[in-house]
Amino acid sequence: MIGTQPTGAIEGVVISAVSHEGLTVTVNGKPARLAVVTEDGQVIAAGDDVAREAQAVAVNCYRGFLKGKGFLRVLSKPIEHATKT
Repeated sequence: MIGTQPTGAIEGVVISAVSHEGLTVTVNGKPARLAVVTEDGQVIAAGDDVAREAQAVAVNCYRGFLKGKGFLRVLSKPIEHATKT
């Protein structure tokens, strides 16, 4: 767990993170959006709301780890104003 985690597992997809800008996604060099999709293919939320939520959960989990809180699971609250597409 400690150290650099492997990336690049999805061909053509680049997910990048800048601490003060959030997550961005490109597919074959073109802008893309993160989405929450159910098993049956229904898009529940997509775009900036999903990217912000994913980053917040990841950062909070990492902060908890650094604080030695004794737990590593961080849950998100429901996204209130999700854009459905």
